[in-house]
Amino acid sequence: MLREIGLSIAGLLWIAAPNQACAQASPFAPKVLVITMFGGEAKPWLEGEEFTRKIAIPGFPKAYPDVACTEGALCLMTTGMGYANAASSVSALVYSGRFDLSKTYFLIAGIAGVDPAQGTLGSAHWARYAIDGGLQNEIDAREMPSDWSTGYLTIGAGAPGRKADLRYGSEIYRLNEDLLQAAFKLTKDAGLSDGDAAKAYRARYESGPAASPPQVTICDTISSDTWWHGSKLDDAMQAWAKLITDGAANVCTTQQEDNATLTALKRGADAQLLDFNRIAVLRTASNFDREAPGQTAAESLAAKSGGYLPSVTNAYRVAGALAHAIVADWGTWSAGPSK
Repeated sequence: MLREIGLSIAGLLWIAAPNQACAQASPFAPKVLVITMFGGEAKPWLEGEEFTRKIAIPGFPKAYPDVACTEGALCLMTTGMGYANAASSVSALVYSGRFDLSKTYFLIAGIAGVDPAQGTLGSAHWARYAIDGGLQNEIDAREMPSDWSTGYLTIGAGAPGRKADLRYGSEIYRLNEDLLQAAFKLTKDAGLSDGDAAKAYRARYESGPAASPPQVTICDTISSDTWWHGSKLDDAMQAWAKLITDGAANVCTTQQEDNATLTALKRGADAQLLDFNRIAVLRTASNFDREAPGQTAAESLAAKSGGYLPSVTNAYRVAGALAHAIVADWGTWSAGPSK
């Protein structure tokens, strides 16, 4: 009798288990999905939001194995740093089958280097264009022709400054203008964090945006797995961005992941799994990408500028302001971005 009862209970459990699995497998629909790249960027979100649900995703890095979500459907993921991690993690998310992403807003919120002519430590910059800085030919400056301004040139071109057909399809992404303008309007007056160390370091730049308190602006971002630094390389990357966008791009921040993340999202959009018009990119300045007057590029690269804590804090404050606005007025935002 006991054996029969046990078998009956086991049978009931077997019947219930698939039903439970089906219920758990129902795709979750985030209103906003924030994409961070490493734990330091995720930390202010984890401390500031009440994440009550975690959804493990096969293919995510061991250090960041799941997507965390609030009851209001604000979600957070962390990809791992660099192109390979970003593209792999976002692809795993898109094709996991665990989310309905058809109306989800994606907010890439991370830190970056900044051009001192356009920003300062802790400043926050919404991007219109994301440019891949790595998809170029490169000749070492010690071996390039004497009349070249840089060793970087378009693949297929004979010299710097000459155009050629772009071959990869991921060199340029232009983000939705309505969402960009709405993001800026909602966040331009956000209270930004600063710090004594950052204030002291930015004084080296004496004038202009670099020497001013942080603010929110619109300017563009350039991606590269290589952490290049200094005026010469910065000028070359600025020229590359201008060249391939016919002068439209105004690059102010430098980071490692965005074109990889956007490529994975674009593939998902092409597969009709998400809406590419619902993507915003915010980068906040943790360091300057070129040296101060009287400083070498190597000294600038090695410097402790004090920008890290304000940058991760402000990435949360600024992107969070947009995320909360979308969730709070979902009846409007669900129909799509508008100014």
